[in-house]
Amino acid sequence: MSTELTCDVVVIGGGPGGLAAATALARSRRSVIVVDAGQPRNAPAAGAHNVLGHDGVPPLEILAAGRREAEGYGARVIPGRAVSARRTTDGTTPDPSAGLGFVIELADGTIVRARRLILATGLTDVLPDIPGVADLWGTHVLHCPYCHGWEVRDQRIVVLATGPLSAHQALLFRQLSDDVTVVEHTESVIDPDARTQLDARGVTLVDARVDRVDTDGTDLRGVILTDGRTLEADAVVIGPRFVANADLFEQLGGTVTDHPNGTYVATGLMGATDLPGVWAVGNTADLSAMVGSAAGAGTGAGAAVNADLVAEEARAAAALV
Repeated sequence: MSTELTCDVVVIGGGPGGLAAATALARSRRSVIVVDAGQPRNAPAAGAHNVLGHDGVPPLEILAAGRREAEGYGARVIPGRAVSARRTTDGTTPDPSAGLGFVIELADGTIVRARRLILATGLTDVLPDIPGVADLWGTHVLHCPYCHGWEVRDQRIVVLATGPLSAHQALLFRQLSDDVTVVEHTESVIDPDARTQLDARGVTLVDARVDRVDTDGTDLRGVILTDGRTLEADAVVIGPRFVANADLFEQLGGTVTDHPNGTYVATGLMGATDLPGVWAVGNTADLSAMVGSAAGAGTGAGAAVNADLVAEEARAAAALV
């Protein structure tokens, strides 16, 4: 027999956004269940950066501390992967105890019933199909100058131009190093104006395709081009396609929003989506969110969900007078 759990709010995703939302809700004495698949996007990174007071702390340590804090206030974190979501009511029934608006099923058969739903499911980095890239992703193969740029300052940086933001990426990394090379792996992604700017900033442009990123599986050796040349590099920069993990949102009738470099779940004030009773935080809703901003969004969404439930309960109480 499958396990069945009930709570005020179910949070899908145990990253910074999801745990921050759960903490805010638990501190308001809401019953909260966090479903954590245990696959944080930034796990390969040695440290999380731009996290005030915790800069450089390994991401998994930050999450472990976040889980302890959420659980300390009464939130329940359960391991598992949510595979389906459906709505049972509109979440606004007169009796708050009956307002269990969502049913979430986990891969192991566990059922979670909740009045409100927060999606903190993150995104999937769709990497360029270049051998060696996946092997070094998050260590020597990077994408964000704010997450990893300081660590590769003054080093030899090779940018593989594969998308519309590649020139912008190169200029951002040029702020950190005088030795930046752009390989125009995908044709026509560097327009004439961008080419002029890159040239003016001393960025070397190479018109060639990449054969592979040379690695022994751990260390970066360089970038090998299809014409046989090897570019020496200490870091390789790529532009993944960022695709929100939005299966549950779509099952509930939602539609993802297109972005020049991916898809996301559009939200309004404090993470509310256009689906009643559903909020989205972190990279699910903001493709550029880092650890700190994802956690901030989670706190805001947690407060908004609590306020929504308070208003529902007050209306229900008034109706009985």
